[in-house]
Amino acid sequence: MAVQTVFPVTRIHEPLRADVEVQNGKIVNAWLGAHLFRGMETMLTDRDPRDAALFTQRICGICSSAHAVAAAMAQQQAFGVAPTSAGQHLINLIFAADLIQNHLRHFYMLVLYDYVKGPDMPPYIPRPQGDFRLPAKVNAELLQHAKEAAVKAVRAHEAMAVFGAKAPMQQTIIATGVTEQASVERLMAYSSILQEVTQWVENVHMNDVMIIADYYKDYYDIGAGYGNFMSFGMFPAPLTGERAFKSGLVVNSGQVEKLDINLIGEEIRYSWYKDDQERRTPDQGRTNPGRDKAEAYSWTKAPRYQEMPLEGGPLARGFIGGYYRRGISVMDRLVARAQETLAICRLAQGWLMEIVPNTPSYQPFTPPDSGAGAGLTDAMRGGLGHWMEYRHNKVTHYQIVTPTTWNFSPRDNRSVRGPVEQALIGTPVTDGNNLIEAGRVIRSFDPCFTCAVHMLDCDSTSRPQ
Repeated sequence: MAVQTVFPVTRIHEPLRADVEVQNGKIVNAWLGAHLFRGMETMLTDRDPRDAALFTQRICGICSSAHAVAAAMAQQQAFGVAPTSAGQHLINLIFAADLIQNHLRHFYMLVLYDYVKGPDMPPYIPRPQGDFRLPAKVNAELLQHAKEAAVKAVRAHEAMAVFGAKAPMQQTIIATGVTEQASVERLMAYSSILQEVTQWVENVHMNDVMIIADYYKDYYDIGAGYGNFMSFGMFPAPLTGERAFKSGLVVNSGQVEKLDINLIGEEIRYSWYKDDQERRTPDQGRTNPGRDKAEAYSWTKAPRYQEMPLEGGPLARGFIGGYYRRGISVMDRLVARAQETLAICRLAQGWLMEIVPNTPSYQPFTPPDSGAGAGLTDAMRGGLGHWMEYRHNKVTHYQIVTPTTWNFSPRDNRSVRGPVEQALIGTPVTDGNNLIEAGRVIRSFDPCFTCAVHMLDCDSTSRPQ
């Protein structure tokens, strides 16, 4: 069969083009091209380095706080400062609320309609044709829960705004903490929302995910990638810096190894960028667009670790943390994300108990004239890195490597597929003109191309899915 094109792939964050080759009822080859470019890194040049935590959040409205956290970490290293104890807890609480709303939106707004049939009315139609297996009563219940989930995601954003001032793009995270005070009233407000959301996640969300997993058991065997996982870790503790989610590397679903960030590089042979080198480390990376480059098919670069493509996200964190190692499939990603949502709710409850009200939530600081730093954290979809250098209080270099850049990278300099391209290989396809199965694989990674790349280029010959 000829290569089939789906563009844009819908129910993801911004434009993705998927080209897949189907033979004998299975996908045998795949190319994933991100078609959005905005040049955010270039915009940071010559700005005050203190702007980074606010400015980089504008990359994405669904995971904005993750960029604030990574930028603040880069500032901490560059400025030689650290958050106060209360400030670090508040950063974690802001970030936790944002993660919770993202995970709920991912399942109930983006993934659910691959498995649950909506009513015959917009925005539920047009829909891909496929094997919708749920009994009518169960299908109706999950549709109702999707409406409830939208409210709970809003509530999580409200919790984020208690200490972040607004959502998305909170306004209070800085290098030494959070500019909002941890008053008793605000702690109680956050706690009240968190308790409501936690109960719903535990009693409804977890059950809904397992219902989908039960009716679609075959997707425990579909969408497996390389089994190579990485995490930078997430939620550092005050003073010790120990992260609640550990950093690490897993190769071929094996044992956890130590991650060495010096072995990370980005390759651009099949990416729309110009450079005299096809591989650079992020601290030396460049953002020079070249849309007419031969062979290239994506605005994402190809991050590699010792030439290995790595997957990030809740499943990777589960493997590295040792609490989820069932498999590496579509359904494993969905179940691991749901379990992580509940785990984050419970972590946030613990942090609230550790904060002493009205203690300093940040400390004043004056950046040195020049400096450099790297801010590495996990985010909603995997490892996020910000590399910054500044001279005379002006940014001279800024590079961002996002989770979706890792997961949805194109082929690298050796023509090795990116993680999601590889996960598509072997996916069974009932109708080569429909490709609902490919959509299920792609959406299990929670793609977000507003983070990864930034210009829309569309033609009339492709079709949405």
